[in-house]
Amino acid sequence: MQFERALVPGRLLRRYQRFFADVRLDDGAEVVAHCPNPGSMRTCLEEGGRVWLRPADDPKRRLRWTWELAEVGGARVVINTARANRVVEEALVAGAIPELAGHDRIEREATAGPGTRFDFALHAGRRRTWLEVKSATMDGGGGGVTLFPDSVTARGARHLAELAARRRRGARAVLLFCAARTGTRVVRPADDIDPAYGAALRAAARAGVEVLAYRCDVTLDGITLAARVDVDLR
Repeated sequence: MQFERALVPGRLLRRYQRFFADVRLDDGAEVVAHCPNPGSMRTCLEEGGRVWLRPADDPKRRLRWTWELAEVGGARVVINTARANRVVEEALVAGAIPELAGHDRIEREATAGPGTRFDFALHAGRRRTWLEVKSATMDGGGGGVTLFPDSVTARGARHLAELAARRRRGARAVLLFCAARTGTRVVRPADDIDPAYGAALRAAARAGVEVLAYRCDVTLDGITLAARVDVDLR
């Protein structure tokens, strides 16, 4: 996935009200950027740290800038969580995820029943695979460990229960962690932050939901799904 516009470097002054960030650009201008990340972002930002913003294509947009990347502790982190689905979709189209290859059609935002929708449904003839994608960015304390989630997510636990329900009905169900932090070697549930999510993830795995994780290569030009990494559910 290539960024739509060249990214502009700066330094983070502060993030506030979840969706706003003040940034001093390298040319000295101070701007307000949209922060497209609803999580706590712990371990993903530091005041004074290096960040990159994308200028908006629409001149009528309220905020001209979107916060895309940050550099924290030597790792480059994707701040814009909406990028994960696009990165995964491009990898699916390219056949770059062997475990999910061989489909005929990719359906986005696929409805699985009343009130139930997954990020993707992969169709191969009459067979369907339900796929949910999560962007994992939280540093697990070094050693290439990346955690998910960084804040309590009842919605995430509900997705897991719904995936498990589809698997019990005979469909294939997959959760894919898009590890959007460079240097990731393993993804783990953040049990200290959301033990209910960790319990739901393990229950889903026992029910037959496949749990995959792929790390991202992150450059100032774009984001690419790279190698598969381990998922540790111990």
